Amino acid sequence: MFAPSQHDVRRFFCDAHRKRRDGLPLTPMETVAADWIGEHPEYHAELDDLEAALAAVYDVEAGRTNPFLHLSMHLSISEQVSIDQPHGIKQAYELLAAKRGSAHEAQHEVMECLGQMMWESQRSGRPPDGHAYIDCVRRRATR
Repeated sequence: MFAPSQHDVRRFFCDAHRKRRDGLPLTPMETVAADWIGEHPEYHAELDDLEAALAAVYDVEAGRTNPFLHLSMHLSISEQVSIDQPHGIKQAYELLAAKRGSAHEAQHEVMECLGQMMWESQRSGRPPDGHAYIDCVRRRATR
């Protein structure tokens, strides 16, 4: 299993941003990342400075959004949808995106469900509940 370090993740996103900005070739995963970075211009300044990105601390108490966590969640959800894993996430996401009229808005709602599933897993010590995750997305798509 691939387990990148915090610095690996930050380098990946900064490199994808730099390559897109400079018109350089991107790997398929960098292309997906760069597309999501493009949806978040508020992160561009942080992604422009690799050394500052590597040193940055994103404390909840400080009220700073961690752009690397946010972009990583976009990337995770995109991958889940592309391979329909957990099974049913693709349909649930597509229903939500159609309901909201925006893939980006739908992804942010799916992030809420993904975060809830991970929090409950950590709190309970049980594996993540993919069914509860998909049910959460479906509920959002039908309200």
